[in-house]
Amino acid sequence: MLGGIGEGLVTTAQVPAETPGAAARLAADLGAGPFACIFLFISPEADLAALLAENAFDAPVIGCTTAGEISADGYAEGSIVAFGLHAEYFATDILLIPDLATIERDALIGRLIRSRHGLAERAPTWEHEFAFLMVDGLSTREDELTAALASGLGPVPLFGGSAADGTRFRETFVIHEGRALRNAAVLAMVRSRCRVKVFNLDHLVPTETRMVVTEANPANRTVRCINAEPAAREYARLLGKDPGQLDTFTFAAHPVVVRIGGRHHVRAIQRVAPDGDLVFFSAIDEGLVLTLAEPQDMVTHLQRELDALAIGSAPAAILACDCILRRMEAMEKQKSGALSAILRDHRVVGFSTYGEQLNSMHVNQTMTGVAIYPPGV
Repeated sequence: MLGGIGEGLVTTAQVPAETPGAAARLAADLGAGPFACIFLFISPEADLAALLAENAFDAPVIGCTTAGEISADGYAEGSIVAFGLHAEYFATDILLIPDLATIERDALIGRLIRSRHGLAERAPTWEHEFAFLMVDGLSTREDELTAALASGLGPVPLFGGSAADGTRFRETFVIHEGRALRNAAVLAMVRSRCRVKVFNLDHLVPTETRMVVTEANPANRTVRCINAEPAAREYARLLGKDPGQLDTFTFAAHPVVVRIGGRHHVRAIQRVAPDGDLVFFSAIDEGLVLTLAEPQDMVTHLQRELDALAIGSAPAAILACDCILRRMEAMEKQKSGALSAILRDHRVVGFSTYGEQLNSMHVNQTMTGVAIYPPGV
């Protein structure tokens, strides 16, 4: 159990993924509630079917599989983390998007508008809102989904993360009503008496090195040619590396960004395909100008950004989605311990993702989240 986190607004708990009766243990550690909703972040090492079969929680439960968890101790592996919103401070409405292959935009917008109105009627004096999204991280549909959601959310800020499967990239699941679903997404609409702040951060700085996507397949997020040269070979040349040296750690340390709306957003590379194409984590298309970015010090940057969220009043808790590439960079640079200490000190709980969502965009190599402040501050 995560002692003391949340100041009574939220309760969190954690068990090893292989724990027998894991759901019952989590429910006992969370306590009686009542809870408006419980989020589960589940290691792919867990027996998902057994966990869901327990039906141990007396509250709506949604969740997803992870590429690592964020617990009371910071970065965790091989665990199940629960995050419960207390009903005294939060009202929620859960929306399932069951088939990402056929996103019915108009119907989805209507559902979102009805959900917002319903929450406003249930808690008319509570003024603060956010939306939390978990989506199948292998669906390749996050970009279209977030664009559709934005039209129905209006002023409600959205953040979220793409469900993951460790570093295997084989199968990812979202959890809804005791079922593990693929090619689906689940959205928690949340209204609160507590002030909240949705945020995103990354530690990357654009360089002067630019490249143009000259051949791509947007449907499967692959780039065949950069600067009219084979993609992996040209990317490696710009880094001064041999194409055979390219791996996940290289992509984490040398990401590319695109400029949208006056800001740079990461378009992270997932892997090199057997034919030399570059496979990306998010939407990519011909004609895009990509800029090579270099990382700042992760530890200094995260400390500064989370400290800024605490100016005036510290959050009681932070719910966060953190890209797998950030975790891998931390491991490569032996900074996991220092980052874990910062996450612990700032009461951050969540999971590592295959991508992050912020309002109308699907992004990569960032941390997105919501800071939840005590009522009255």
